[in-house]
Amino acid sequence: MIGRLECAETLDELQAVITELRDRLGVDHIVYHWVSSSGEQYGCGTYDPVWVARYLEKGYLRIDPVVQGCYQRFHPVDWKRLDWSGKAARAFLSDAIAHGVGNQGFSIPIRGPNGQFALFTVSTTCSDEAWEVFTESSRRDLILMAHYFNQKALDLEPGRTPEPAPTLSPREVEAMTMLAIGYSRAQAADTLSISEHTLRVYVESARFKLGAMNTTHAVARALSRGLIVV
Repeated sequence: MIGRLECAETLDELQAVITELRDRLGVDHIVYHWVSSSGEQYGCGTYDPVWVARYLEKGYLRIDPVVQGCYQRFHPVDWKRLDWSGKAARAFLSDAIAHGVGNQGFSIPIRGPNGQFALFTVSTTCSDEAWEVFTESSRRDLILMAHYFNQKALDLEPGRTPEPAPTLSPREVEAMTMLAIGYSRAQAADTLSISEHTLRVYVESARFKLGAMNTTHAVARALSRGLIVV
């Protein structure tokens, strides 16, 4: 899936990848929406076009708790943790569910260069228990995929000048590779025969070079740019 995403050259190809990803995960919908550095909006996803048109017609962007909540956050958020107490928010949620969006959702906010803001969202209809199992088991993969989509979206942005690839030191590559294959910090430090403090220094240095918001974002960028291979 990541290989197909990296080879995508058009928004239509991104749409095909996100549809396939939805089917593989067994959820109702996946949506990726971003605002470019020039203010233009792009997107791909699996929502019913009728719902997309209604969302725009009703001006739901102004009251959507997912958009409002994620814009104030840097970490992924389960929709249940957002504020749905207002009358307008509850009416919006009812309308969304009626149009097949699903009663459960998980959104990942992404911030790129020059003010770019994006959201990667997975939603479906299921019980709270089933949703908790899904998000716990899929959280890391969803975050990585979100950042891969964002990097590809930036690559496709009209007029964009490619960023020069950063260079990581051998120790930084080793540290990031350990984290990419799922090792905890303690396991990675033990494997590399260094202290956790030293590992943290290497990881933070790599994160800074990659311009990443957090360690997961740094791993995604390092993978997508071929700086580490797992």
